[in-house]
Amino acid sequence: MTQGTDADTATDRATAPAPALDTDALLDDPGIRIVVCCGSGGVGKTTTAAALGVRAAERGRKVVVLTIDPARRLAQSMGIDSLDNIPRRVSGIDGESAGELHAMMLDMKRTFDEIVEAHADGERARAILENPFYQSLSAGFAGTQEYMAMEKLGQLRARNAWDLIIVDTPPSRSALDFLDAPKRLGSFLDGKFIKLLMAPAKMGGRAGMKFLNVGMSMMTGTLGKLLGGQFLRDVQTFVAAMDTMFGGFRTRADATYKLLQAPGTAFLVVATPERDALREAAYFVERLAAEEMPLAGLVLNRVHGSDAARLSAELALAAAENLDGVGIVDQTAGKAGLRDPADWSVVSPEAVADPDPSEHEDTEDREPDPEPAPEVATRTETVTEDASVEQLTAGLLRLHAERMQVVAREQRTRDRFTALHPEVAVTQVAALPGDVHDLAGLRAIGDRLATGSTPAGAA
Repeated sequence: MTQGTDADTATDRATAPAPALDTDALLDDPGIRIVVCCGSGGVGKTTTAAALGVRAAERGRKVVVLTIDPARRLAQSMGIDSLDNIPRRVSGIDGESAGELHAMMLDMKRTFDEIVEAHADGERARAILENPFYQSLSAGFAGTQEYMAMEKLGQLRARNAWDLIIVDTPPSRSALDFLDAPKRLGSFLDGKFIKLLMAPAKMGGRAGMKFLNVGMSMMTGTLGKLLGGQFLRDVQTFVAAMDTMFGGFRTRADATYKLLQAPGTAFLVVATPERDALREAAYFVERLAAEEMPLAGLVLNRVHGSDAARLSAELALAAAENLDGVGIVDQTAGKAGLRDPADWSVVSPEAVADPDPSEHEDTEDREPDPEPAPEVATRTETVTEDASVEQLTAGLLRLHAERMQVVAREQRTRDRFTALHPEVAVTQVAALPGDVHDLAGLRAIGDRLATGSTPAGAA
C-alpha cells in the first residue's frame, strides 16, 4: 500500500504543472537591477533579452540591453543601423509612462583597451596596446569574451545611469563559460608561467637580470623552440607593463561575481522544448544553485501547439489512410465516390452518361450532342472536385498528425524537466510563424513572456 502511494506521489509530481513565471512582476520590481539571460546557443537568448528590454522600458524603467551575440540581430530588431561598445538610445518606445531603452553590443577588444587606458598612464598604456602578445590576448584568448562581458556589466552597473541592465550572455557551446570566465582569467594571471615571467620585473636591477638569465635560459631552451624567442620576449614585456593591473583584474572580477550573487540580480535560463536544450538548462539550474546565484525561472521558447488538439495524431492518420483507400460508393445517390486516381482518366463523360450505348437503336444515325448534357457535366465535375478535396484533406490530416506528434514530444520533454526541477517557475512562448525583425515583433514576444502563452493543445 505504501509503495503504491509513493508511486502515485511520484506520478503526481512528474505531471504537476510548473509554477508560472511572472515576468512583469520581475521587470516592475525596482529592487531588480540586473537580469541575465543565459542558456545554450540558438535558443533565443538575444530575442528574449531584447523583448524584455522593450517591455520593461514601456513599463517605465530606464533600461540598457547588453548583447554579446555577433549576429547583430538585436540592432536590426530595434531599428538601429549598428551596435557598438557605446549604449545607443532606441526610438519608438511607446506608453504614457514609458521610460528609456538603450542597446549596445560588446566589443571585446575595445573593452579590454578601455581597461588598459583607464588603469595605466599614457606611456605604459601605449606600450601595452602595441604589444603583440596583448593584441593576441585581447582578440582571442580563451575566456576573454566572457570576462570582458563581466567587465562591461560591472562598468554599466557602476555608472548607475540605468535602473535595469539586461544581459544577453555570450553564445558558446557551454552555457557555463559566463560564470567560469573570472576564475579562468584569474587562474591564468596567477599561474606559474605568469609568475615566473613577472619575477624579473619585480626583483629589478642586477638580481632581476641574473634571475632572468638563469630562469629564462631553461625555459627558452624548450619553449623558445616551440613558440619562438620573440614571442617569449613579447610576453615578458606585456607582463612587465601589466604587473600593476593584474590585481585590479582579479578585484573587479570578484566584485562582479558577487554582484551576480546579489539579491538585485535575476537569472533567466532560456531553452527550447528540445531534449538537448533542456538538458543544458537543467545543468545550468543546478550550477546556479551551487553558486548561490538567484534564479528567476525558465523561459521556454518556440513551443508548438494546435487549435485542433482534440483530434489525436492516431485518429488523424487513420482518417487520412481511409481517404487514401479504394473509395466509397454512394449507393443512394447513384454517384461514383472517390475512386483510385489511376481510374479517373478512364471514366469519360459519355460512359458516365450512358454506360451501354448499344441498347439504343439507330446509334449511327444519331447526331452527337454538341456538349454533354448539363446533368452529366455536373456529375463529372463533382467526381473531380470530390477527388481533389479528399486528397487535400488527407494531406492536411497528415500535417496535423505530425504537429500533434511534435506537441506530444515537447510535452514529454517539459514534463521530464519539471519532474527534476519542480521548483523552477516557467513561462513559455508559442512558436511564431516568422522571424522577429522589429519592435512590433519584440512587443509580441514580450506579451507572450508576460502571459506565459500556452499554445493551443500544448497544455
